[in-house]
Amino acid sequence: MLSPLLASLLLLDRSSASPAAQLPLWSTGVSPRTRTFSPTDYTAVDGFFIQSAPTFNDSDAYDPLSDSFGIIDKSPTRWNRFQDKVDRLNADSHEHAAYKVFFLARHGQGWHNVAETKYGSKAWDEYWSMQYGDDEITWGPDPVLTPLGIAQAQAVNKAWKEQLRDGVPLPQRLYSSPLSRAASTLNITWKDILIDQGEVTPLFVEHMREVMGVHTCALFGTATPLSSDQRSTKTHLEKVFPDFTFDVPFSEHDQLWSPDWQESPQQQALRVQQLLNRIFALDSSQYMSITAHGGFINAFFRVVGHPKVKVSPGGIVPIVVKAVEWVS
Repeated sequence: MLSPLLASLLLLDRSSASPAAQLPLWSTGVSPRTRTFSPTDYTAVDGFFIQSAPTFNDSDAYDPLSDSFGIIDKSPTRWNRFQDKVDRLNADSHEHAAYKVFFLARHGQGWHNVAETKYGSKAWDEYWSMQYGDDEITWGPDPVLTPLGIAQAQAVNKAWKEQLRDGVPLPQRLYSSPLSRAASTLNITWKDILIDQGEVTPLFVEHMREVMGVHTCALFGTATPLSSDQRSTKTHLEKVFPDFTFDVPFSEHDQLWSPDWQESPQQQALRVQQLLNRIFALDSSQYMSITAHGGFINAFFRVVGHPKVKVSPGGIVPIVVKAVEWVS
């Protein structure tokens, strides 16, 4: 009998079963494009962004929003030069390699973050994370952004507008975790830049969720179901986020959250690698944004060999990723 985790991963991967199922996810976008193929290895490319350097020290306070997203080149033409370099990397690469730029965004503060601060990590892990709220706060299932979380997303929107004046490349694809705090962050960030103009339609993808299953507290040796990581129904998401579309398949009810199991870090990394396999095989966009969660971003770091850096709520980390298909 299949384990719940394996069954869930197989469910997530069914969208590659037929060309028809791929259309909602991998529709044609705008140039520039990259070749599509089936990679087997991913590497974060150093030399473009401060956060990608092995020597980067995230113990110091660092705000990429006020530092051109961390791009090393600080010249007035930095973004044009950046695009030229990425274009050249793709033009000069062999047929079994490609480069894409991912703008990884973490959602703004949600009410579950407030609750953990209110009660402390020990009480949160041992009891409150299993609840949907208290007498003052509701944090589950699928908590929404706090006023601070909204302000954090607005700050990201402002930062993008500032960088647009200097030629930052816009994402050709907007991907979102199906948890409301991520979707709201994406919507606030991009609505008046890309969404309202009809340039890009945001897409919900189950692969981009936070750690799936119970919440394990390694410090205290307990395992508890984290209510804040249950998503809303598809009907609710359609109502609240009418500009978004859905990956295929996408069930009405959450079939991936369970109180009986949890992904290990290795299993979450496998989920992220499956996602990258699909993106590089089926999506030729050169620039894309993923709005997700701290756990997802950390797994992304592991898969591409990026230094582990701290990404605060409302934070952003751009990464140039090289994909290679090893052939005999």
